[in-house]
Amino acid sequence: MPAEAFFQHLLNGLTLGGMYALIAIGYTLVYGIIELINFAHGEIFTFGAFLGLLILSTLASTPIGSTAPALVPAFLVSMLVTAGLGVTVERVAYRPLSRASRLALLISALGASVFLMNAMMLTFGRDSKPFPVYLAAPIYERGDLVVRQIDVFLMVLTLALCILLDQFVRKTRLGRAMRSVAQDREAAQMCGVSVSATIAVTFALGSALAAAAGILNGLYYGVVRFDMGFLAGMKAFTAAVLGGIGNIRGAMLGGIVLGVSESLIPALLSAPPFSVPEIFDYKDAVAFLILIAVLIIRPSGLLGEELPEKA
Repeated sequence: MPAEAFFQHLLNGLTLGGMYALIAIGYTLVYGIIELINFAHGEIFTFGAFLGLLILSTLASTPIGSTAPALVPAFLVSMLVTAGLGVTVERVAYRPLSRASRLALLISALGASVFLMNAMMLTFGRDSKPFPVYLAAPIYERGDLVVRQIDVFLMVLTLALCILLDQFVRKTRLGRAMRSVAQDREAAQMCGVSVSATIAVTFALGSALAAAAGILNGLYYGVVRFDMGFLAGMKAFTAAVLGGIGNIRGAMLGGIVLGVSESLIPALLSAPPFSVPEIFDYKDAVAFLILIAVLIIRPSGLLGEELPEKA
């Protein structure tokens, strides 16, 4: 494989991994607090993308509508509103069942996912919607390697959001509350921490990051669709497990590793000496093969810790 082609696939993997990392953080935040896989998270990602599309379409007739600054209100409004949706889902679908069995919570999560997906289908239609083109100009070209503005923007924004979240969780009062609830909910409550408010903040943060990932997905692929959150959510869940479910930095690492693997492995297998025909048609299977391997070899993930079962 030529060096330029290798670096192009590596770049594609890093951009994909950044989007997976933003979505995976939502899974790992919620699991770390209430030990629940929020299966509606993929639909929250999709909602954020459609909301960003709506805002950009509304701004299209304004002076900034066709320029990159239009992305600023799109990201801010979409992340804020989607954070509210995440809190609403927690309040309606999960909080009433906080003392119920794990199975009841799982069924509620699946129900919320199906409800949101069908609501978006009825609202936005079944067909793919074109996303406005921004930052599409190349900034570096050499052979098969083309670096676009959106590639750099996606990686920089992803890195900035991940660092901000990591610092928020580690150094702010709300972040300490989140960590204390994740470690021992009862002890945190006795120390004056509002568990319900902390859980709501957790859902809001994860949903806001998913909205950012949704807009980035639209900018990167140029289309959005009502059911695109299913596959993206499954891959992000795989990234969270790969990094260590419940570990924020692990989710970031897992997203990058998964994205790079999904891009590079099929590329390497399609080149000599392997030359596997039509291998790119099966690139989505890479994520799930990685998930199976991680569950067999290291169930706690790359940065996860082996913890005893709670009594």
